[in-house]
Amino acid sequence: MALTPLLPTPAFAHASDRGHVLLLPTGYYIAGGAFAVAVSFLVLALLPPAALDNFWRRRLPLFAFGDGLRTIVSLFSFAGFALLIAAGLFGSRDPLSNPLPLVIWTLLWAGFTLLQGVFGDLWSWLNPWYGPCRVAARIFRLRSNEAQPSRLPKWLGFWPAFILFSAFAWFELIDPAPDDPSRLALAAGAYWLVSVVAMLAFGYCGWSRHGEFLSVFFSMVARFAPVQREQGRLSLCWPGAKLLAAEPLPVSGTAFLLLTLSSVSFDGLSKTFFWLGLFGVNPLEFPGRSALIGIGSFGLVLTFVLFAAVFGLTVFVGQRLAGGGHSFRQAAGLLVWSIVPIALAYHIAHYLTVLLVDGQYALVALSDPFALGWNLFGTADRMVEAGIVAGAGSARWLWNLQAGVIIAGHVLAVLVAHGLAWRLHPQASRAALSQLPLTLLMIAYTMFGLWLLATPTAG
Repeated sequence: MALTPLLPTPAFAHASDRGHVLLLPTGYYIAGGAFAVAVSFLVLALLPPAALDNFWRRRLPLFAFGDGLRTIVSLFSFAGFALLIAAGLFGSRDPLSNPLPLVIWTLLWAGFTLLQGVFGDLWSWLNPWYGPCRVAARIFRLRSNEAQPSRLPKWLGFWPAFILFSAFAWFELIDPAPDDPSRLALAAGAYWLVSVVAMLAFGYCGWSRHGEFLSVFFSMVARFAPVQREQGRLSLCWPGAKLLAAEPLPVSGTAFLLLTLSSVSFDGLSKTFFWLGLFGVNPLEFPGRSALIGIGSFGLVLTFVLFAAVFGLTVFVGQRLAGGGHSFRQAAGLLVWSIVPIALAYHIAHYLTVLLVDGQYALVALSDPFALGWNLFGTADRMVEAGIVAGAGSARWLWNLQAGVIIAGHVLAVLVAHGLAWRLHPQASRAALSQLPLTLLMIAYTMFGLWLLATPTAG
């Protein structure tokens, strides 16, 4: 049984791969993107801190919004999740006809991340654990979720979420069949049960904030959103403004954020002709995911280690250049929040094609979840328009949108990094000097991201 995962299986894979090779003048885009990031750094270095501080503090009040329906919404989400698990176990084996892989990989992972970055922490309402835990608390006369103290040892930090996200990334990117409905149903169902047990053992708040990796990831992404909720009242702010008020993350939290970006970057890199050529794999005769488990596992770890090392080096050099009495751990834990706009931008650019195409398949599959000929939402007979991402015209607008998102993400990251640097170095010249190495890293990563979008891929 221990060797079962290594046996030959259908090599389903999430559909983030590009269906065309871009023949646009990508060199100009790469140079322009790097120039835009560099200019943003220079402009910020010359602006007075007070002007930018006033810019970030602006808010537009909206309306009050309570938590009265949160439990009900979560219970409906749990019911939907249970139905999806049943569909994965007893429905179609085709990953483009079964709603479970389409909802998890497309609507949740690819699409919902974007919603979090725009509208804030919707996941705290829609996650399938909050409602059941509230019901269990009432039945067994436990304290309410918010009042229940965390029993998670403080020294663990975000390491449980880091380990679980690593397993999730490995399953998504390396496992031979992450889209197989029954395989995914067993994995998702087991994860839900483990999370419930952990929440009962360590407290809902403690585990959801440090152990349940989706809640941790989505809450970090939500800090970028222009929608803010304080004391039950919604307001609008500038994108990224909430990141400037964040507390420094511990080493475990810093590692978690860096892992979210490095895993998406490796997903793009692992399919390139360049990466496959390093290991003697002919990209025109792609052997399938089963043959690349070892190479993929090595690459996933290597990408994280290299990115974490380079990020740490830029923070260290920047703090040495600027001086000051802040520790490296504190500086890294604060400045890592500037990674959030980049991680969100890469996520959007990388999964845009899968969202546009597989999102249509999801609408069809949700109307007939068990392949019994149902048409619950009137979309079962919908024709999927895959041509939306094919052809020269589509390639042009798709590339420009993806490139624009990546460049905008890095420019916003530079803006956020400067705001965070002023918390470490109130003197403007020292703050700008401390950001010089990090800005160089962002310029290099902009060029790397645009190259990933343009280079040929296999698989």
